[in-house]
Amino acid sequence: MKEENPSSQSFNRQLFRTYVALDNWHKFRLRLFIEGIFAGILGGLAISLFRFLLGKAEEIRIFVYNAFLIPALEGKNILPLAGWILALAVTAAVMYAMCRYAPMASGSGIPQVKGVILGLYKMKWFRILWVKILAGALGIGAGLSLGREGPSIQIGAVAAQGLSRFLGRTRMEERYLITSGASAGLAAAFNAPLAGMMFALEELHRNFSGAVLLPTMTSAITATIVTRFFFGNSTSFHFINLVPMPTEHLGLVVLIAISAGIAGIIFNYGLLHIGAFYNLKIFKNQYYKILFALLVSGALGFILPQVLGGGNKLVDQLAANHYSLWFLLVLLGAKYIFTLISYGCGVPGGFFLPLLVTGALLGSVEANVLVSLDLINEVFTPNIIIIGMVSLFAASVRSPITGTLLILEMTGDFGHLMALALGSAVAYITAELLKGEPIYDALLEKSLATKPDKSCEEERNIIEVPVGSGSILEGRKISELPPMKQTVVIDLKRRGESMIPDPDIKLRAEDFLYILTASKNAEMLKRMGEEQVPRDHVRRKFDRQR
Repeated sequence: MKEENPSSQSFNRQLFRTYVALDNWHKFRLRLFIEGIFAGILGGLAISLFRFLLGKAEEIRIFVYNAFLIPALEGKNILPLAGWILALAVTAAVMYAMCRYAPMASGSGIPQVKGVILGLYKMKWFRILWVKILAGALGIGAGLSLGREGPSIQIGAVAAQGLSRFLGRTRMEERYLITSGASAGLAAAFNAPLAGMMFALEELHRNFSGAVLLPTMTSAITATIVTRFFFGNSTSFHFINLVPMPTEHLGLVVLIAISAGIAGIIFNYGLLHIGAFYNLKIFKNQYYKILFALLVSGALGFILPQVLGGGNKLVDQLAANHYSLWFLLVLLGAKYIFTLISYGCGVPGGFFLPLLVTGALLGSVEANVLVSLDLINEVFTPNIIIIGMVSLFAASVRSPITGTLLILEMTGDFGHLMALALGSAVAYITAELLKGEPIYDALLEKSLATKPDKSCEEERNIIEVPVGSGSILEGRKISELPPMKQTVVIDLKRRGESMIPDPDIKLRAEDFLYILTASKNAEMLKRMGEEQVPRDHVRRKFDRQR
């Protein structure tokens, strides 16, 4: 008799434990609820450390400029300037070494987390954890136009993955915990538990089942409690005397959202194609890319320091001060281009916050024009800035609910909910009509095309597929599902109760299928259950994969 290899034995054990979990569904969900608390605690502590280091690094940069570099430039003293260039070169070398050591820690981290949830990637959790914290603090602290939210989401995800490995959980349960850790990451980054939970559900898992909802909710709340213990309850943005937008101005909100929808397509295009610039022969390897971005940061520190870093303070300044239209246009162009340069070099850091800041600058430009034309009162300038932020986010990321909740929590004012929701919806529809791709999906597809992870190509996983209303799965018998190699339905949940997946059972909206499949099939199976995927498109893509 042929002896079973160790990897098959391990998978069979995992499969058996997964069957047990599915058969004891209520107990399984309760366990996830409790584990979500611990995932939130671990993620909150790790992200608190990241935020502390990031704040100290930014303080050091500002101090060095004000105390040494600017006086040296004015006094034509070259030694401090040469020392700063040397420090940037050393910083580039350190980050280059870290990126080589942990390639999965590069960039935002959100596409990587999406890939892991789909079973398309593997993450070495401890390696990514410390590299993301240190390299992210170095890069953003040195002035690169990157945000803390992407790294925080990946930090929370790998912290939860570490918890799963410590507890010896199955791969299916680990993906639930990774989603909850990512929820904790965004919540802890911005003191925004509702947005953290919604981002995990709307963008990462695209699933509102109890198995996803419970741990993401508890982890987001717990992580927020942890970070508020260290950093207090203050919101990320500070808008003073924010007046609700009157109903007669909602037509202007629509126009602003349409412009943001177009801007979102442009923003995404730049992020997806900045690699063409970094493919120039002058950039022999990633070290030269990182060094170039840091040198640009060093120069901007003298001539336009407002565009350095994530940009929280810049948003507050836009709302509180009056700037000329030309200066706002310069800030908008510089922030956009520098964000592309910073993200394109591949160091750990996200574009989530720079995206919001770019939206704020766009809104500030439009508010300036509207005020000069006497179409609105200047008192509504902060409202236009906020609408610009949420609209650009919805157009780029294509997660309008998350964007609306995030801005509400980051400003601490729920009086402008209607205007934000309207702006999100219109910008979303505009981007859809222009056939723009959601940025994180596009980045994941680009990453898989250029750097496929062969280790996951044939790995088998059990995935949860919700049946959406109007989707290709609704109304079909299980026997009528399009055949796919290495795929079998092992369980069906209907209204929280298990059903044997008999071939003659017709699927209904809000059913949940549990499917054993090769990792490479996971994304297509999930998309088949989504309402918004056109059936012909799914069938064509599905046929190519058969």
